[in-house]
Amino acid sequence: MWAAKISAQTQSFISLYKEQLPYFQELITGGQYGESPLNYEGHPYFERRNFEEGVLSINQINYKDVQLLYDEMADELVTFHPIYKQKILIKAEKIQEFQLDQNHIFRRFEGNEKYTYHRNGFYQVLKDGRVKVLIKHYKTVEPTREVGKYPYKYVEDQEYFYWYKDDFVPIRKKKQAIQSLGLQKKEVKKYMKAKDLFFALEKERYILELANFRENKSEGFNGLLK
Repeated sequence: MWAAKISAQTQSFISLYKEQLPYFQELITGGQYGESPLNYEGHPYFERRNFEEGVLSINQINYKDVQLLYDEMADELVTFHPIYKQKILIKAEKIQEFQLDQNHIFRRFEGNEKYTYHRNGFYQVLKDGRVKVLIKHYKTVEPTREVGKYPYKYVEDQEYFYWYKDDFVPIRKKKQAIQSLGLQKKEVKKYMKAKDLFFALEKERYILELANFRENKSEGFNGLLK
């Protein structure tokens, strides 16, 4: 399916390739991309296995309508070489940010290298304020425990973080979220009750709303508490 789409767009993409990325080979490409095994159930990519036109930010320059595919397991961004007709890697250290469709913005962060799934440091930005709300998407491989065509499968997971001035705090529990922002349980309970919002039922919304609550408070914010 993706091959047919690429074929139909080859000429326009070659023009884009030549005009916007004249030094693509020398500065950006990280080599040919290795396909995932055929006997694995699912795929290692974010949401879908097909290329989509996205925005790539390198050296403060935004390149639009670039064919992109994000490999969650390897934490690598992949594009399609229109001349050689192959999937190729984009060097992670060159990427500042990339956008898939209009709703998913990923940015490269440093400072969380001890986290197992940090890898190349790509996190989805849910809230881009002073206190940022980030999601780390990742996939692992597990045996299917069934005899058949697919002995292994890709399993997707994600983890939320608050980020402030290069500090990361993983948000796994409600208490942890409240304490990391220096808030009081009583004031948060009252605020969230008025919003009819509960951590156990709507974790993402709760984490986002809590960050908004912290930023709208009059007293200053001195950083995340771990």
